Amino acid sequence: MSKQKSSNPAVNLIAGGGAGLMEGLCCHPLDTIKVRMQIYKRSADSGVKPPGFIKTGAQIYRNEGFLAFYKGLGAVALGITPKMAIRFSSYEFYRGLLTNKETGKISTGNTFVAGVGAGITEAVIVVNPMEVVKIRLQAQALNPAEGVPKYRNAIQACYVIVKEEGFSALYRGVSLTAARQATNQGANFTVYSKLKEFLQGYHNQEMLPSWETSLIGLISGAIGPFSNAPLDTIKTRLQKDKSTKDMSGFKRIVFIGKQLIKEEGFRALYKGITPRVMRVAPGQAVTFTAYEFIRKKLENTGVF
Repeated sequence: MSKQKSSNPAVNLIAGGGAGLMEGLCCHPLDTIKVRMQIYKRSADSGVKPPGFIKTGAQIYRNEGFLAFYKGLGAVALGITPKMAIRFSSYEFYRGLLTNKETGKISTGNTFVAGVGAGITEAVIVVNPMEVVKIRLQAQALNPAEGVPKYRNAIQACYVIVKEEGFSALYRGVSLTAARQATNQGANFTVYSKLKEFLQGYHNQEMLPSWETSLIGLISGAIGPFSNAPLDTIKTRLQKDKSTKDMSGFKRIVFIGKQLIKEEGFRALYKGITPRVMRVAPGQAVTFTAYEFIRKKLENTGVF
C-alpha cells in the first residue's frame, strides 16, 4: 500500500467535526430506531413477534412525533467533533508508527491494527460516555408512566447520571464499546484504504470523485455491524439498565447476555441489525466523503 499523506491535527479536528455533524443529522433517526428495537423486551415463549424496523419507526412517529427521532442528538453533537478528531488523528498516529520507514508502505495487517487502535482510543475517551447519555434520552419514552421526563437534554442528563450513579456510570459497558469500535474501525479503515488505493491506481490520481468515496465508505461501513451485533445489543441493554451496577463489568456482560437469550432467544442478540447497518454504512459514506472534501479544501487554503 502506498504511503497515505498525513493530515495536520487541526485539519483532522475541523474536517472530522464537520463530517461527524453531517453524519449525525443524516443518520441519527436510524440510530433511535435501532436503540428502541434493542431495548424492546418480550418473553421467548409469548409468541408475540417483536416490532420490526418499519413498525418501530411508525410507532415512534405516531406516539411521539417527528422530533423524537432526534432524541439524544445533543449528546452525539457534543461528542462528535472530538470523536472524529480522535478517530482520524489517532489512526494517522498509529499508522505512522506501523509504516515501514524504509519503503514508506504499510501492510494490510498493520492498517487493521491502526484502525483497531483508533477504535479503542475513541471508545474510551469519547464514545462510551456519549452513548450512555444518548441511550438514556432515547429510551426514557418507553416509560411514559413516570410522568415528566427525567432527562431533558444531553448536558442535564449527563449531570443527573453522574450525580445519582457516579462518574463511573458514564463508563458502563466501556469494554463492549471498545470491542465494538475496535472491530468497526479496524475493518472500516482497512477496507476503505484498500479500495481507495485500488481506485487511485485505476484513475492514476490521488483525489477520487465524491461518488466513489461515498461508495467505498458505504461498503467499508457495512462490514463492522455484522461482526459485532451481539456486543452492541448487550452494550445497549447494559447502559440502560441500572440493576446490575453493583456487579463487576464482566459479570454484568455475562448476566445480561444470558438473560437476553433466556427470555427472548438467541436471535435477540441481533436486534436492530437492519437499522444499524442502515445507520452505520451510509454514515460512513457521509463521513468519509465530507472528511475528504473538507480536508482537501482546508489543505488547499495553505493556512494549515
